[in-house]
Amino acid sequence: MELEEFLNELNSGNVVQGGSEVHQFMHGVSQETLRITAEINGSYHEPAQLRALFSQLIGKPVDESFGLFPPFYTDCGKNIHIGKNVFINAGCKFQDQGGIFIEDGALIGHNVVLATLNHVASPKDRGSMIPAPIRIGKNVWIGANATILPGVTIGDGAIVAAGAVVNRDVPENTVVGGVPAKVIRTIGEEDEA
Repeated sequence: MELEEFLNELNSGNVVQGGSEVHQFMHGVSQETLRITAEINGSYHEPAQLRALFSQLIGKPVDESFGLFPPFYTDCGKNIHIGKNVFINAGCKFQDQGGIFIEDGALIGHNVVLATLNHVASPKDRGSMIPAPIRIGKNVWIGANATILPGVTIGDGAIVAAGAVVNRDVPENTVVGGVPAKVIRTIGEEDEA
């Protein structure tokens, strides 16, 4: 199996059967990912070096406007897609097999978890996984310690409050918070500086 075929399979949304060829390939990809994240997290790197390492991690270049404060953790890396002027703060954990799409201007706070895999509910098949993408719109701000679950889209301009657990789509220009996250208010013109 080649990387492109693996990503196509993950992006199809089909169940990844435990022990299957796709599942085994996933484990192989994880080994390279662990090596690169250990390099990112193991010592100080200037911003340009971090961008180069992160580009290697995701398999495509990131814009020179991209910013990252390590440590950063992921177990795949190859299904992360980053726009311009994106900042990822320290301690974030991206489980990206299902696909993570981050648009321009997004700010990701400390210790945010983006999880794109669910396990099958049946105990007999619990090792199988269901991938679903997370999509983060333009100019989104995700507060510290928030968790975004598989299949969630966060609309442009939205804010996810610190500690929120987001299990459904977030409308654009809204603030959501809580467990599970609910709309707290709409962001209006009065909020613009």
